[in-house]
Amino acid sequence: MTQQPPLTPAEAWAELEAGNARFVAGEVEHPRQGIDRRAELSGEQHPFAVLFGCSDSRVAAEIIFDRGLGDMFVVRTAGHVVDTTVIGSIEYGIEVLHAPLVVVLGHDSCGAVAAARHALVTGEMPSGMIRAVVDRVIPSIVTRVPTGAGGDGSAFDLEVPGPAELGRQHLRGTVRMLANYSHALADAVAEGRCAVVGAEYKLAEGRIEVVEIAGSID
Repeated sequence: MTQQPPLTPAEAWAELEAGNARFVAGEVEHPRQGIDRRAELSGEQHPFAVLFGCSDSRVAAEIIFDRGLGDMFVVRTAGHVVDTTVIGSIEYGIEVLHAPLVVVLGHDSCGAVAAARHALVTGEMPSGMIRAVVDRVIPSIVTRVPTGAGGDGSAFDLEVPGPAELGRQHLRGTVRMLANYSHALADAVAEGRCAVVGAEYKLAEGRIEVVEIAGSID
């Protein structure tokens, strides 16, 4: 019998928190990964969360949340950068598959964020299509502060925080960007059908930390 997936954003987030706690404690259960589960899912899927995260090999979503087959609809790009196919995939997860939760998963020591910071500080951009990743990270981490020139605050300087704060800033920016770009997601959040959680994964500790929330997970 197919297990009923969590129906509310709060229930979905509680499932992920519990799985991460098991992972951190070294008490993973590897749920729903057997032969019966494969057969159960052969005709349809009912994931309870959409996971949009970084492609980093150390941040495998099903592992760090101790989940099984069919639990999460996962979309990953380097630096969790957003494009139209990412938004379309997320909308598929919430509108067609009816997942009540979207998690944007960043992590510390992100190479894409480090490359974007390097570009801002030095003016040196990476070559090839890697630049496309950096180009999409920069807008969400740039903070402009008024210099006060002319007395009206019309002139600005760029403020470049350290790597750790930039990573969190990029995560917050991604959560807000998704809601701004996707009317379907914004409507689902406004109606309480879905919530968006921006969470940072700590590579050494294995734990997740909530950085940004759109909607309610209480």
